[in-house]
Amino acid sequence: MRIALSGSHAVGKSTLIAELHDKLPAYETVDEPYYELLDEGHLFADRPSAEDLLRQLERSIAQLTTSRAADVLYDRCPADFLAYLSALKEHDCVREWITPATDALMTLDLIVFVPIEQPDRIADFAGAGRLRRDVDTLMREMLLADSFGFGRPVIQVHGSPGTRAKLVLAALRASGNRGSFVRGLTRS
Repeated sequence: MRIALSGSHAVGKSTLIAELHDKLPAYETVDEPYYELLDEGHLFADRPSAEDLLRQLERSIAQLTTSRAADVLYDRCPADFLAYLSALKEHDCVREWITPATDALMTLDLIVFVPIEQPDRIADFAGAGRLRRDVDTLMREMLLADSFGFGRPVIQVHGSPGTRAKLVLAALRASGNRGSFVRGLTRS
């Protein structure tokens, strides 16, 4: 199965991928575009910029559309970057990228949404608390309410990394085979 973990920054996506990879060692893991670009020498602005987010969106789309691997855990997907661009009020950019992002998302079997928990475990992340909360709200709308019409199966997870991994594994077992997820399936 091709699975993407999505959510705002500092919610535990990378930790959950590591936990899932321990339980699913045959799965390939794909780092988030930010770290791939950083490793290639891209210099990012101190604060998220539309230019940096567009580069990450392009890379995320490429990650999904160029890989033919069947069992993959992706750290982020195009929806993440559309949410960040929307939070920065870059609406023209978002409209322009909805179709390519949706096409790339169609290669996924499941999106795991990792929300900011209540109470939030991180009060303010390097001064970007508002952006973090705005992105979380937008991702809830985009993924759980399917406001962009992605039409992809989504589960929402909460709790410790171990609990989150168990919820994902339970959803995988419940699906039985590819494509049999119920749209918007939520676990809490």
